[in-house]
Amino acid sequence: MSYSFNAADAAEKCVLWIRGWFEKNGPGCNAVLGVSGGKDSSVVAALLVKALGKERVIGVMMPQGEQFDIDYSIKLCEHLGIKSMTVNVGEAIEALKRAFPFEPSVQTVTNIPPRVRMAVTYAVAQSHNGRVANTCNLSEDWVGYATRYGDGAGDFSPISCFTVQEVKAIGRYLGLPEFLVEKPPLDGLCGKTDEDNLGFTYAVLDRYIREGIEPEPETKAKIDRLHELNLFKLKYMDCFKYE
Repeated sequence: MSYSFNAADAAEKCVLWIRGWFEKNGPGCNAVLGVSGGKDSSVVAALLVKALGKERVIGVMMPQGEQFDIDYSIKLCEHLGIKSMTVNVGEAIEALKRAFPFEPSVQTVTNIPPRVRMAVTYAVAQSHNGRVANTCNLSEDWVGYATRYGDGAGDFSPISCFTVQEVKAIGRYLGLPEFLVEKPPLDGLCGKTDEDNLGFTYAVLDRYIREGIEPEPETKAKIDRLHELNLFKLKYMDCFKYE
C-alpha cells in the first residue's frame, strides 16, 4: 500500500477552511493559541497567519516557573510577527495542588498544567475578542496523548486530521525554520520526550495509521490498546436523551 501526502494542497485547503470557520463562527475575531515552540503550535500559528493575517493571531506563552526552551516560543512569534504575551502558570499550579484536601495521583498532577494552561488561553481569548485554536495532531489523538479539557480542548482544530509527519511537511511548506519543525516534543514535566513516554516513535505510529504497516506485535498491541482506551476523548460527552 503506497501513500503520498501533498503538503501544499493540504495547507492551502486548511487555510481556506480556517477563513470559512471564522467567517461563520467569529467574523473579525482573533485567533488565540498556546505557543510551546514545538511543531504543532508552530504549524497552527503559521496556518492562522496565512489565513487571517498576523495582526489577528495571538500567541500565549505559559511557562511553569522556569522553562529552559521558551526561546523556541519567542523565536516562533518573532518569525511570524504575531502578537504574544507571557503568563507564568507556575504559582497557580502549585497553589491548586496545595488546595487539595488529598494527595493527588501522579496522573492528576500530570494533567493539572495543561488544564490550567487551557483556562489561561480561554481567558486571553475572552479578553481579546478571540477564538481558541486546538493544536493536537492525529497521531497524538490516536493514542490519547492529550489531556481532555486541557491541550485537547479548543474552539476549532486545524491539524487534528494530520499525522506528525504530515504536520512537519506542512511546516516546511509554510517556511518555518527547521529547528521548530524538528523540535522534539517534551511533556514539560519529567524531561522525557513524547516518544520516550509512549514507548514507540511517531514515525512507526504514522506508518501504521496511514499505510497499515504494522509494527512489531508488542508495539502494535500497545498502540491498539491506547487507541481503544482513549476513543472517548475524541467525542463530545455522552448525554442522556429523555424520550
